[in-house]
Amino acid sequence: MPLLEPKPEALRPDAVRTPSVDRVPDRQAPGTPEPLRAELIALLGPEKVLWKVSDLVKYASDASPYRFLPQVVVVPQDIDDVSAILSYAHGRGREVVFRAAGTSLNGQAQGEDILVDVRHHWAGIEVLDDGAQARIRPGTTVVRANAALARHGRLLGPDPASAIACTIGGVVANNASGMTAGTTRNSYRTVSSLTFVLPSGTVVDTGGPAADEALAHAEPELCEGLLALKAEIEADPELTARIRAKYEIKNTNGYRLDAFLDGATPVQILRGLMVGSEGTFGFISEVVFDTLPLDRRISTALLFFPSLTAAAAAVPRFNEAGAIAVELMDGNTLRASVSVKGVPADWAELPKETAALLVEFRAPDESGQEAYERAAAAVVEGLDLVAPVPSVTNAFTREAKVISGYWKARKAFVTAVGGSRPSGTTLITEDFAVPPSRLAEACEALLGLQAEHGFDAAVAGHAAHGNLHFLLAFDAAKPSDVDRYAAFMDDFCRLTVERFDGSLKAEHATGRNIAPFLELEWGPKATDLMWRTKQIIDPDGVLAPRIVLDRDPKAHLRGLKTIPEVEAIADPCIECGFCEPTCPSHDLTTSPRQRIVLRREMLRQPDGSPVETQLLDAYGYDAVDTCAGDSTCKLACPVGIDTGAMMKDFRHRRHSPREERVAALTAKNFKAVEAAARLAVAAAGRIGDGPLETITALARRAVRPDLVPEWLPEIPGAAARKLPRTSRVGASAVYYPACVNRIFGGPEGHRGPSLPQAVVAVSARAGKPVWIPDDVAGTCCATIWHSKGYDEGNAVMANRIVEAAWGWTAGGKLPLVVDASSCTLGITHEVVPYLTDDNRELHRELTIVDSLVWAADELLPELTVLRKTGSAVLHPTCSMQHLDDVEQLRTVAEACAEEVVIPDDAGCCAFAGDRGMLHKELTASATAKEAAEVKSREYDAYLSANRMCEIGMDRATGQQYYSVLMELERATRPGPAVR
Repeated sequence: MPLLEPKPEALRPDAVRTPSVDRVPDRQAPGTPEPLRAELIALLGPEKVLWKVSDLVKYASDASPYRFLPQVVVVPQDIDDVSAILSYAHGRGREVVFRAAGTSLNGQAQGEDILVDVRHHWAGIEVLDDGAQARIRPGTTVVRANAALARHGRLLGPDPASAIACTIGGVVANNASGMTAGTTRNSYRTVSSLTFVLPSGTVVDTGGPAADEALAHAEPELCEGLLALKAEIEADPELTARIRAKYEIKNTNGYRLDAFLDGATPVQILRGLMVGSEGTFGFISEVVFDTLPLDRRISTALLFFPSLTAAAAAVPRFNEAGAIAVELMDGNTLRASVSVKGVPADWAELPKETAALLVEFRAPDESGQEAYERAAAAVVEGLDLVAPVPSVTNAFTREAKVISGYWKARKAFVTAVGGSRPSGTTLITEDFAVPPSRLAEACEALLGLQAEHGFDAAVAGHAAHGNLHFLLAFDAAKPSDVDRYAAFMDDFCRLTVERFDGSLKAEHATGRNIAPFLELEWGPKATDLMWRTKQIIDPDGVLAPRIVLDRDPKAHLRGLKTIPEVEAIADPCIECGFCEPTCPSHDLTTSPRQRIVLRREMLRQPDGSPVETQLLDAYGYDAVDTCAGDSTCKLACPVGIDTGAMMKDFRHRRHSPREERVAALTAKNFKAVEAAARLAVAAAGRIGDGPLETITALARRAVRPDLVPEWLPEIPGAAARKLPRTSRVGASAVYYPACVNRIFGGPEGHRGPSLPQAVVAVSARAGKPVWIPDDVAGTCCATIWHSKGYDEGNAVMANRIVEAAWGWTAGGKLPLVVDASSCTLGITHEVVPYLTDDNRELHRELTIVDSLVWAADELLPELTVLRKTGSAVLHPTCSMQHLDDVEQLRTVAEACAEEVVIPDDAGCCAFAGDRGMLHKELTASATAKEAAEVKSREYDAYLSANRMCEIGMDRATGQQYYSVLMELERATRPGPAVR
């Protein structure tokens, strides 16, 4: 064991605990039992089998209120692996559940036996026929698919609010629809063909020319059974009419029985049945969608009403006017949305009775947009709108930023309201539909029912389609609360079916919590057909038992998860999973949601239990060490949960007092440390990569991998010992070269100016000279200490840099330009909590400007571009996302290159200062998709604006990244220009 390996006990929760009723029992501490573990490893290989109890726990939770611990998690790479898993399950009498993003709200992504992760190796999109169609793999997020289609002026029909995280496999398997899809743009209507694996292992491509012939040969009994059911349904006019009527409004409860009416052959019937089957009929490995036009002329309004019923009553009028979306939000939803960045703070003062409609029109051209706006104005004129707080305008707008803010508030419904629920309560999300003409009546009935059962619920929904969502919070650890929820569900389901003939699930699919009520909605005849369909396709019941179909009338009360109180920064988490796609480590170890899920399980356990011990042993590397600390999870989370900050706090907890003292001493003597580091980098160039790799590898084994960086061949040479000469007199700004740019030089072989030289030159060229203070050496943005959780060292450097910056800028009279985005972020935001009261006042007087903003907003308008490179690919860093200056990166790059590309899969590189040298596997995993996209073609320039991130991308792509400001200097330099 390394000398300074931290003790897992340092992360043991301090809270006094009462063991939870749903804790993982001690007998499961060893993880996957034998012989299951050994047999699957022999079948698939050790890298595809996750068996530790920490693996099982982190997959036991999803966005639903349920929690079921799988026996094992497997991660197949291809269809052969999936077929092998299904064959194994058949032979051993085991059960299989497929899980992709885990954003489902009804527990359909959870299993109690073999859980199959079909996200990790199943992403990809191929655009067909100039965007008219798209072939998409199931692990691809909706946002990623639409990004590829947008270049062709197309998009997918389904548009769920979880598009940032949910994947195509789940969207199709649940027939998820969203804001605009309704009954005409959902997966059932827009899927052209599917490729899927049946429970028997048979692979079916419904788009193949001989698909029916192949299926008849491989599965004759299945084909006969499907055709027999089709004939039976068509021979019953009353049943046929009932089925057609059920799909006139949104409905995802049960199986799509209209597939028997719409499909003429077994393959066509299966294509329809697979949509909305929730993984109970097979594994969808590929989907071909018919896409829709992307109408870019948008007019949107957020209109406020005195009550929910008044808002609902206005919906039909906007439908008649041609609105593509009419979204409803009640007062609780609006008030909870203030936790979402960009939402007006005065919404917190809205009266509880207030409601709002988010109304949107989309047109392909100006004339169409104007016509819609006239129709909308006519509707608004006849409404009694209210403006309870100053920010309310009740006006239509074309402004993209305002529209984006409205939609962000609406899409945050579940997470924002759920995040504001009482601590320790479980969140239930219900989703139902009624005929749109009866929406106002349904709202009034729902409010009365909630009040009757003591729930102060939030309501929102796709009002244009009669589709409402509401949230309930209760404590699953209290039997009385569970009983109250059960009584509400009984009454709610009867109300929806008997009074409104509605759908108990409009778009979230049956899952576990509506399965007991399936027959209530469909009646015995149709429900029996669903059971028989399942028997024909999956006669051994291998796939997803108790999901969709369950004869237990209390099935929806089984497996409800308790929510122990964890660290305050993470406690609002509802485990929605929105954070996962943006997390650099989600394909390597854990995601932010899983870090929180694991923490909650520790708190369910009695102190010192075998399960807690195993979780703590794994948590150090899986959660703490491999967190990049980039906090992009905070940006993705609608309520801004910063799991990265929590991991930094855990790093601090693991430090010994001696380590904290050493870190503080390093900060106090950073001038000498900086000089020594530059000399060491210079010496490394003479020693060579091989010996340094050997030396650092030995040191890492002896000391601790998370303390000693590994030497990487991509590390550049040393920066010049002296910075460019500048004058304070006449300076337009103070230029602060970050310490990484004072230590490390530019790309190998670069013959042009260094980054500090380029910034000085291009600023002077624009008539806005900058001044570099003589005493910048020994100062730093403090990110070095902040990212590692060294609080004392962080405080030393945070106060030093603010005091120095205040002096350099003459008390804030000049802006401070910083040439590395992570350092700009550090000085602007991250140092603030560590400042003294006096220095916090000084900080308020500073104007800190990222070099990208300086170049785009101040320099470019004054510069003449003399030459452009052909093509440039950009790497926007996570700090740029936090600073909201990715567009400035693009602007500067577009001034320098004829073609500028930001990869669709661009994300945090996870190099994170030196974390990519401490855990190079983290950067390799984080950059894999972006690197593959970059390497698919050649570019003339590879640009970013953060030296350590550039090194990470060098390693990932084999190319040489450098600052876009160096390219700007070259593009505007008089005379010949060399790189």
